[in-house]
Amino acid sequence: MSGRLIPAKIGAVRHYARVSTETEPIVTEPAVPSPRHPGIEILLVLGVSLGISAISSLINFADIQTRGGFRGAVATLNPSESPRAWVDLSYQVLGVLNGVIPALLALYLLSIGGHLPGFGIGMDRSRLRLEALQGVGIAALIGIPGLGLVALARYLGVNAEISASGLADIWYRYPILVLDAIQNGLLEEVVVIGFLLTRMRQLNWTPWKAILISAAVRGSYHTYQGLGGFLGNFVMGVLFGWWFTRTKRVLPLVIAHSVIDTVSFVGYAALHGRVSWI
Repeated sequence: MSGRLIPAKIGAVRHYARVSTETEPIVTEPAVPSPRHPGIEILLVLGVSLGISAISSLINFADIQTRGGFRGAVATLNPSESPRAWVDLSYQVLGVLNGVIPALLALYLLSIGGHLPGFGIGMDRSRLRLEALQGVGIAALIGIPGLGLVALARYLGVNAEISASGLADIWYRYPILVLDAIQNGLLEEVVVIGFLLTRMRQLNWTPWKAILISAAVRGSYHTYQGLGGFLGNFVMGVLFGWWFTRTKRVLPLVIAHSVIDTVSFVGYAALHGRVSWI
């Protein structure tokens, strides 16, 4: 069986003070405003973004499993939407916006109640140079072993063959692939890490319970790829959740995810058909 699968797109406040012989005001780090109904916010934000993708992917997973499994399946990412260039380009740009807007909604909800540097989740440029380097390092740490896991899962027949770019070879191919990679990084890390872990903390969930739930959500909307897609992204979600819980900085994770997807998408498009094992 072969098929073309298209993934759905879609408290405590820390106090800091300096000791001085003069009277000085105590400087405090503002807490992320706690909404009246954080659980409802979680459901609504996931409902207009990755939650629907997760349900769609799980249905797709069940469909493929009951039709012979993933050994002969193909999961095509970033597919062309029309043979007419201007129509396809319009849909591709719309798809990027469709991913960015839920991330902006999450940032807006986090900002309600007062001005917070980086929306309270570390989405500011105050440490841009350092966090760019951290992001590239995290991308290498996650991405290289991830390729091995994908290959193993494919060999075992529990994962679909991943076609990382279904776009036609046309002038906007690579710009759209880069934009889509950045959109993925922004959407997934802002929503599933920054927003979700922050709101679950405000619900008084323990850190590791929140991390594991967040990782399970991440894995679930990758099940269209098969069991390997779920497991690989679950592990990635645990590591990213651990990082955010320790640092409260999501920007390095956005950068890391964007780098991983850019290399995957652009590398596949450039080398597929030219290198035998890709």
